[in-house]
Amino acid sequence: MSGRQKAVLGLLAVLLVALFVVAVGAGRDDRGDPGARHGFVDRLGALGGERSAVDPARVSADCADEAGRLEFSGNCVVRVADPGGLRTLVLRSAARFTVVAPAPGDADLTIRDEVEPAADGTGAVAKIAVDQASEVGLVCPGLGGCTVVVATS
Repeated sequence: MSGRQKAVLGLLAVLLVALFVVAVGAGRDDRGDPGARHGFVDRLGALGGERSAVDPARVSADCADEAGRLEFSGNCVVRVADPGGLRTLVLRSAARFTVVAPAPGDADLTIRDEVEPAADGTGAVAKIAVDQASEVGLVCPGLGGCTVVVATS
């Protein structure tokens, strides 16, 4: 190895160590907000764009009424036809509800989430990643009924 190659390799090693030290030292002592996105991550995420939503016409359920709303007490199984790629199933309701869905891909994992209405009064929104034909369970808490709408955003 020539002297020039050794110098470039040494400079690269110093640069990598310096970047590591800056990355580790730049952390904060607070726990942070895992849902928050900051600076470079925001710009990077904007490049990828949003996943498109599942077309409501590809969603069916025994609890669906004529207008396409899902009205149920207890629970309801929502069937999503193969979306042809990774899509987001968006479910909206004025009240809280629970979603039980399989993880996308080949993962042998079931996700369960209790969706609460937002503090600003916009209602409860569940966004579920779907990449193949799937069944998503909805559970209405308490003795009352739930109304959930399949949305496009």
